[in-house]
Amino acid sequence: MHSERRRTVLSALINEYVASSQPVGSKVLVERYRLGCSPATVRNELAALEDGGYVYQPHVSAGRVPTDSGYRAFVDDVAERHTDELPASEVDAIHARYERVEHELAEVMRETATVLSTLTECAAVVAAPTLRRARIRRVSLVGIGPARATVVVVTDSGQVANRSVEFDQPLEGEALAEVERYVDGALRDLVGAEVAFLRDRIEGVPGAEAQATLAVFEEVIDCLVEADEDRVLTHGVTALLRQPEFTDADAIRPVVALLEDSITVLHVLSDVMQSPDVVVRIGSENRVDGLTRMSFVAHHYGSGDAGGIVGVLGPTRMDYPRAMATVRTVASTLSDHLG
Repeated sequence: MHSERRRTVLSALINEYVASSQPVGSKVLVERYRLGCSPATVRNELAALEDGGYVYQPHVSAGRVPTDSGYRAFVDDVAERHTDELPASEVDAIHARYERVEHELAEVMRETATVLSTLTECAAVVAAPTLRRARIRRVSLVGIGPARATVVVVTDSGQVANRSVEFDQPLEGEALAEVERYVDGALRDLVGAEVAFLRDRIEGVPGAEAQATLAVFEEVIDCLVEADEDRVLTHGVTALLRQPEFTDADAIRPVVALLEDSITVLHVLSDVMQSPDVVVRIGSENRVDGLTRMSFVAHHYGSGDAGGIVGVLGPTRMDYPRAMATVRTVASTLSDHLG
Protein backbone atom coordinates (compact mmCIF):
# COMPACT_ATOMS: atom_id res chain seq x y z
CA MET A 1 0.00 0.00 0.00
CA HIS A 2 2.03 2.95 -1.34
CA SER A 3 -0.43 5.84 -1.25
CA GLU A 4 -0.51 8.07 1.84
CA ARG A 5 -4.15 8.81 1.09
CA ARG A 6 -4.89 5.11 0.96
CA ARG A 7 -3.35 4.68 4.39
CA THR A 8 -5.53 7.49 5.69
CA VAL A 9 -8.68 5.95 4.23
CA LEU A 10 -7.82 2.54 5.68
CA SER A 11 -7.11 4.07 9.10
CA ALA A 12 -10.45 5.90 9.06
CA LEU A 13 -12.30 2.76 8.01
CA ILE A 14 -10.72 0.69 10.80
CA ASN A 15 -11.41 3.35 13.42
CA GLU A 16 -15.04 3.52 12.34
CA TYR A 17 -15.43 -0.26 12.22
CA VAL A 18 -13.88 -0.66 15.69
CA ALA A 19 -16.37 1.88 17.04
CA SER A 20 -19.50 0.62 15.26
CA SER A 21 -18.83 -3.08 14.49
CA GLN A 22 -20.75 -2.46 11.24
CA PRO A 23 -19.45 -2.51 7.64
CA VAL A 24 -18.31 0.98 6.66
CA GLY A 25 -19.33 2.79 3.48
CA SER A 26 -17.68 5.69 1.70
CA LYS A 27 -20.48 8.08 2.69
CA VAL A 28 -19.79 7.53 6.40
CA LEU A 29 -16.07 8.11 5.93
CA VAL A 30 -16.65 11.36 4.04
CA GLU A 31 -19.15 12.64 6.60
CA ARG A 32 -17.23 11.73 9.78
CA TYR A 33 -13.54 11.98 8.84
CA ARG A 34 -11.61 14.82 7.30
CA LEU A 35 -9.98 12.85 4.51
CA GLY A 36 -9.14 15.80 2.30
CA CYS A 37 -10.62 14.23 -0.83
CA SER A 38 -13.95 13.83 -2.62
CA PRO A 39 -16.46 10.98 -2.13
CA ALA A 40 -15.53 9.63 -5.58
CA THR A 41 -11.87 9.51 -4.60
CA VAL A 42 -12.73 7.70 -1.37
CA ARG A 43 -14.71 5.09 -3.34
CA ASN A 44 -11.75 4.59 -5.64
CA GLU A 45 -9.39 4.16 -2.70
CA LEU A 46 -11.72 1.64 -1.09
CA ALA A 47 -11.85 -0.32 -4.33
CA ALA A 48 -8.05 -0.31 -4.49
CA LEU A 49 -7.85 -1.47 -0.85
CA GLU A 50 -10.23 -4.30 -1.64
CA ASP A 51 -8.16 -5.32 -4.66
CA GLY A 52 -5.11 -5.37 -2.41
CA GLY A 53 -6.79 -7.64 0.15
CA TYR A 54 -6.94 -5.04 2.93
CA VAL A 55 -10.77 -4.83 3.10
CA TYR A 56 -13.71 -6.84 1.83
CA GLN A 57 -17.47 -6.55 1.37
CA PRO A 58 -19.47 -9.11 3.38
CA HIS A 59 -22.45 -8.43 1.06
CA VAL A 60 -22.76 -6.77 -2.34
CA SER A 61 -24.71 -3.79 -1.02
CA ALA A 62 -22.81 -3.50 2.28
CA GLY A 63 -19.90 -1.31 3.23
CA ARG A 64 -16.43 -2.73 3.78
CA VAL A 65 -14.75 -4.53 6.66
CA PRO A 66 -11.00 -4.79 7.38
CA THR A 67 -9.21 -8.08 6.72
CA ASP A 68 -6.34 -9.42 8.82
CA SER A 69 -3.98 -7.91 6.23
CA GLY A 70 -5.71 -4.56 6.64
CA TYR A 71 -5.32 -4.68 10.40
CA ARG A 72 -1.67 -5.68 10.01
CA ALA A 73 -0.95 -2.72 7.72
CA PHE A 74 -2.73 -0.44 10.18
CA VAL A 75 -0.84 -1.80 13.22
CA ASP A 76 2.52 -1.53 11.44
CA ASP A 77 1.68 2.06 10.52
CA VAL A 78 0.75 2.87 14.11
CA ALA A 79 4.05 1.40 15.35
CA GLU A 80 6.07 3.25 12.71
CA ARG A 81 4.45 6.60 13.46
CA HIS A 82 4.40 6.09 17.25
CA THR A 83 0.75 7.10 17.43
CA ASP A 84 -0.02 4.62 20.23
CA GLU A 85 0.24 6.68 23.40
CA LEU A 86 -2.05 6.95 26.39
CA PRO A 87 -3.07 10.36 27.72
CA ALA A 88 -0.76 11.58 30.48
CA SER A 89 -3.64 11.45 32.98
CA GLU A 90 -4.14 7.72 32.36
CA VAL A 91 -0.42 7.01 32.62
CA ASP A 92 -0.35 8.85 35.95
CA ALA A 93 -3.37 6.85 37.12
CA ILE A 94 -1.62 3.56 36.27
CA HIS A 95 1.48 4.64 38.21
CA ALA A 96 -0.69 5.62 41.19
CA ARG A 97 -2.37 2.20 41.28
CA TYR A 98 0.99 0.45 41.54
CA GLU A 99 2.10 2.79 44.31
CA ARG A 100 -0.88 1.62 46.38
CA VAL A 101 -0.51 -2.11 45.75
CA GLU A 102 1.51 -4.35 48.06
CA HIS A 103 4.80 -5.74 46.76
CA GLU A 104 3.62 -9.36 47.25
CA LEU A 105 3.78 -10.71 43.71
CA ALA A 106 0.41 -12.45 43.60
CA GLU A 107 -1.39 -9.21 44.45
CA VAL A 108 0.72 -7.27 41.92
CA MET A 109 -0.22 -9.76 39.20
CA ARG A 110 -3.92 -9.52 40.05
CA GLU A 111 -3.80 -5.73 39.98
CA THR A 112 -1.99 -5.84 36.64
CA ALA A 113 -4.65 -8.07 35.09
CA THR A 114 -7.41 -5.79 36.38
CA VAL A 115 -5.74 -2.66 34.98
CA LEU A 116 -5.19 -4.22 31.56
CA SER A 117 -8.74 -5.51 31.21
CA THR A 118 -10.35 -2.32 32.51
CA LEU A 119 -8.42 0.00 30.18
CA THR A 120 -8.79 -2.10 27.02
CA GLU A 121 -12.13 -3.90 27.50
CA CYS A 122 -10.35 -7.12 26.54
CA ALA A 123 -9.33 -10.22 28.47
CA ALA A 124 -6.02 -9.73 30.27
CA VAL A 125 -3.22 -12.31 30.33
CA VAL A 126 -0.39 -11.97 32.86
CA ALA A 127 2.46 -14.47 33.09
CA ALA A 128 4.59 -14.25 36.23
CA PRO A 129 8.36 -14.73 35.91
CA THR A 130 9.42 -18.36 35.61
CA LEU A 131 10.57 -19.70 38.97
CA ARG A 132 13.17 -21.99 37.41
CA ARG A 133 15.05 -18.89 36.26
CA ALA A 134 14.47 -16.91 39.46
CA ARG A 135 17.06 -16.76 42.23
CA ILE A 136 16.17 -18.60 45.42
CA ARG A 137 16.18 -16.35 48.50
CA ARG A 138 14.90 -18.72 51.18
CA VAL A 139 13.92 -22.35 51.71
CA SER A 140 11.99 -23.21 54.86
CA LEU A 141 10.68 -26.46 56.34
CA VAL A 142 7.54 -26.42 58.45
CA GLY A 143 6.90 -29.67 60.31
CA ILE A 144 3.34 -30.98 60.04
CA GLY A 145 3.88 -34.47 61.47
CA PRO A 146 6.58 -36.88 62.65
CA ALA A 147 7.67 -37.71 59.09
CA ARG A 148 6.10 -34.89 57.09
CA ALA A 149 6.82 -31.22 56.41
CA THR A 150 5.93 -28.38 54.09
CA VAL A 151 8.72 -27.03 51.88
CA VAL A 152 8.40 -23.28 51.26
CA VAL A 153 10.51 -21.65 48.53
CA VAL A 154 10.79 -17.86 48.24
CA THR A 155 12.48 -16.26 45.20
CA ASP A 156 14.03 -12.86 44.59
CA SER A 157 11.00 -11.88 42.48
CA GLY A 158 8.75 -12.24 45.52
CA GLN A 159 7.17 -15.50 44.40
CA VAL A 160 6.37 -18.21 46.93
CA ALA A 161 5.93 -21.90 46.12
CA ASN A 162 5.31 -24.77 48.50
CA ARG A 163 4.75 -28.51 48.55
CA SER A 164 4.48 -31.23 51.16
CA VAL A 165 7.31 -33.72 51.61
CA GLU A 166 7.18 -37.09 53.35
CA PHE A 167 10.29 -38.67 54.86
CA ASP A 168 11.11 -42.37 55.11
CA GLN A 169 11.74 -41.97 58.85
CA PRO A 170 10.51 -39.54 61.55
CA LEU A 171 12.33 -36.21 61.39
CA GLU A 172 11.45 -33.56 63.94
CA GLY A 173 12.93 -30.86 66.13
CA GLU A 174 16.64 -30.24 65.76
CA ALA A 175 17.02 -32.89 63.03
CA LEU A 176 14.45 -31.10 60.85
CA ALA A 177 16.08 -27.74 61.64
CA GLU A 178 19.47 -29.11 60.61
CA VAL A 179 18.10 -30.27 57.25
CA GLU A 180 16.48 -26.85 56.76
CA ARG A 181 19.77 -25.04 57.53
CA TYR A 182 21.67 -27.18 55.08
CA VAL A 183 19.11 -26.91 52.26
CA ASP A 184 18.63 -23.16 52.74
CA GLY A 185 22.37 -22.54 52.81
CA ALA A 186 23.01 -24.75 49.78
CA LEU A 187 20.23 -23.29 47.60
CA ARG A 188 20.22 -19.64 48.63
CA ASP A 189 21.11 -17.33 45.71
CA LEU A 190 21.06 -20.20 43.22
CA VAL A 191 18.89 -20.07 40.13
CA GLY A 192 16.06 -22.58 40.46
CA ALA A 193 17.25 -24.63 37.49
CA GLU A 194 20.54 -25.34 39.34
CA VAL A 195 18.86 -27.32 42.14
CA ALA A 196 19.00 -30.56 40.15
CA PHE A 197 22.81 -30.32 40.00
CA LEU A 198 23.08 -30.27 43.79
CA ARG A 199 20.52 -33.04 44.15
CA ASP A 200 22.64 -35.30 41.95
CA ARG A 201 25.70 -34.63 44.15
CA ILE A 202 24.09 -35.96 47.33
CA GLU A 203 22.13 -38.79 45.74
CA GLY A 204 23.22 -42.08 47.24
CA VAL A 205 24.73 -40.59 50.41
CA PRO A 206 23.73 -42.84 53.37
CA GLY A 207 21.97 -41.65 56.49
CA ALA A 208 18.48 -40.48 57.43
CA GLU A 209 19.29 -36.76 57.20
CA ALA A 210 20.95 -37.17 53.80
CA GLN A 211 17.90 -39.01 52.51
CA ALA A 212 15.62 -36.33 53.97
CA THR A 213 17.70 -33.62 52.30
CA LEU A 214 17.42 -35.46 48.99
CA ALA A 215 13.64 -35.65 49.42
CA VAL A 216 13.49 -31.90 50.08
CA PHE A 217 15.57 -31.19 46.98
CA GLU A 218 13.15 -33.31 44.93
CA GLU A 219 10.19 -31.34 46.27
CA VAL A 220 11.89 -28.00 45.59
CA ILE A 221 12.39 -29.03 41.97
CA ASP A 222 8.81 -30.29 41.66
CA CYS A 223 7.23 -27.21 43.25
CA LEU A 224 9.19 -24.89 40.94
CA VAL A 225 8.00 -26.85 37.92
CA GLU A 226 4.43 -26.98 39.22
CA ALA A 227 4.38 -23.25 39.95
CA ASP A 228 5.72 -22.51 36.45
CA GLU A 229 2.87 -24.44 34.88
CA ASP A 230 0.38 -22.40 36.91
CA ARG A 231 1.94 -18.94 36.57
CA VAL A 232 -0.56 -17.52 34.05
CA LEU A 233 -3.33 -15.29 35.41
CA THR A 234 -6.28 -14.21 33.26
CA HIS A 235 -9.00 -11.68 33.92
CA GLY A 236 -11.87 -10.04 32.08
CA VAL A 237 -13.64 -12.76 30.12
CA THR A 238 -16.86 -10.86 30.84
CA ALA A 239 -15.42 -7.95 28.84
CA LEU A 240 -15.23 -10.26 25.81
CA LEU A 241 -18.81 -11.36 26.32
CA ARG A 242 -19.91 -7.76 25.82
CA GLN A 243 -18.38 -7.71 22.33
CA PRO A 244 -20.84 -8.37 19.47
CA GLU A 245 -18.50 -11.01 18.03
CA PHE A 246 -19.20 -13.25 21.02
CA THR A 247 -22.96 -13.13 21.42
CA ASP A 248 -22.87 -16.73 20.15
CA ALA A 249 -21.66 -19.13 22.87
CA ASP A 250 -19.90 -21.29 20.27
CA ALA A 251 -17.65 -18.36 19.36
CA ILE A 252 -16.46 -17.69 22.91
CA ARG A 253 -16.07 -21.32 24.01
CA PRO A 254 -12.63 -21.97 22.42
CA VAL A 255 -11.36 -18.65 23.76
CA VAL A 256 -12.36 -19.54 27.32
CA ALA A 257 -10.78 -22.98 26.88
CA LEU A 258 -7.52 -21.33 25.79
CA LEU A 259 -7.47 -18.93 28.73
CA GLU A 260 -7.88 -21.89 31.09
CA ASP A 261 -4.88 -23.68 29.51
CA SER A 262 -1.82 -21.82 30.81
CA ILE A 263 0.64 -24.04 28.92
CA THR A 264 -0.96 -23.20 25.57
CA VAL A 265 -1.09 -19.50 26.46
CA LEU A 266 2.64 -19.53 27.20
CA HIS A 267 3.26 -21.32 23.91
CA VAL A 268 1.24 -18.73 22.00
CA LEU A 269 3.25 -15.95 23.63
CA SER A 270 6.63 -17.69 23.48
CA ASP A 271 8.16 -15.13 21.10
CA VAL A 272 7.19 -12.13 23.23
CA MET A 273 10.24 -12.48 25.49
CA GLN A 274 12.50 -12.16 22.44
CA SER A 275 11.00 -8.89 21.19
CA PRO A 276 12.09 -5.44 22.44
CA ASP A 277 8.65 -3.95 21.81
CA VAL A 278 4.96 -4.76 21.74
CA VAL A 279 4.06 -7.95 19.86
CA VAL A 280 0.74 -8.02 18.01
CA ARG A 281 -0.70 -11.27 16.61
CA ILE A 282 -3.77 -10.74 14.46
CA GLY A 283 -6.40 -13.35 13.56
CA SER A 284 -4.89 -15.93 11.25
CA GLU A 285 -1.40 -15.11 12.56
CA ASN A 286 -2.40 -17.04 15.69
CA ARG A 287 -1.92 -20.64 14.61
CA VAL A 288 -4.09 -22.01 17.39
CA ASP A 289 -7.57 -23.44 17.03
CA GLY A 290 -10.24 -20.94 18.02
CA LEU A 291 -8.08 -17.82 17.69
CA THR A 292 -8.59 -16.97 14.01
CA ARG A 293 -11.03 -14.22 15.03
CA MET A 294 -8.89 -13.01 17.93
CA SER A 295 -5.82 -10.82 18.40
CA PHE A 296 -3.12 -10.85 21.07
CA VAL A 297 -1.24 -7.70 22.08
CA ALA A 298 1.59 -8.43 24.51
CA HIS A 299 4.87 -7.15 25.91
CA HIS A 300 7.52 -8.56 28.22
CA TYR A 301 8.43 -6.99 31.54
CA GLY A 302 11.33 -7.43 33.90
CA SER A 303 14.89 -8.34 33.05
CA GLY A 304 15.72 -10.96 30.43
CA ASP A 305 14.72 -14.55 31.14
CA ALA A 306 13.72 -13.61 34.69
CA GLY A 307 10.87 -11.45 33.38
CA GLY A 308 7.30 -12.24 32.48
CA ILE A 309 4.59 -11.25 30.01
CA VAL A 310 1.57 -8.95 30.09
CA GLY A 311 -1.00 -8.82 27.32
CA VAL A 312 -4.60 -8.59 26.23
CA LEU A 313 -6.74 -10.87 24.09
CA GLY A 314 -9.68 -9.50 22.14
CA PRO A 315 -11.47 -9.67 18.81
CA THR A 316 -9.58 -8.63 15.69
CA ARG A 317 -11.88 -5.61 15.78
CA MET A 318 -10.01 -4.11 18.73
CA ASP A 319 -8.65 -0.64 19.39
CA TYR A 320 -5.04 -1.54 18.57
CA PRO A 321 -3.40 1.84 19.35
CA ARG A 322 -4.98 1.88 22.81
CA ALA A 323 -4.22 -1.78 23.47
CA MET A 324 -0.59 -1.34 22.38
CA ALA A 325 -0.12 1.79 24.47
CA THR A 326 -1.75 0.23 27.54
CA VAL A 327 0.29 -2.96 27.37
CA ARG A 328 3.53 -1.03 26.89
CA THR A 329 2.79 1.37 29.76
CA VAL A 330 1.76 -1.41 32.15
CA ALA A 331 4.83 -3.51 31.26
CA SER A 332 7.15 -0.57 31.89
CA THR A 333 5.44 0.34 35.16
CA LEU A 334 5.46 -3.27 36.35
CA SER A 335 9.18 -3.58 35.56
CA ASP A 336 9.91 -0.50 37.66
CA HIS A 337 7.66 -1.66 40.49
CA LEU A 338 9.23 -5.12 40.75
CA GLY A 339 12.71 -3.74 40.20
